[in-house]
Amino acid sequence: MDGVIKLANNKPEGTRYSRKIGRMGNSLGVSLPKQLAERLGVSQGDEVEFIENDRGEVILKKVQQAKLPDHVRPEVLEAFFDVFNEDRGILDDLKDR
Repeated sequence: MDGVIKLANNKPEGTRYSRKIGRMGNSLGVSLPKQLAERLGVSQGDEVEFIENDRGEVILKKVQQAKLPDHVRPEVLEAFFDVFNEDRGILDDLKDR
């Protein structure tokens, strides 16, 4: 059965997958069934995000990498975000004035 349970009702709820949580170093991890990984378009090394809704359900999505314009170097953008995050309190204070 490979951990896949097809729902037998009239509502289109999709496919349910069941997996056990395992240890991965100091963290916990869950393997993705091959069919689900293919549907998400993910493979080893890809980044995924987990989004929890107000009902405690978790949505799993592949992180979409944005392409930077040719004239923007990634290290400059990264430095900008570092400065922004370091000075966020100052910027919030200025915004509230």
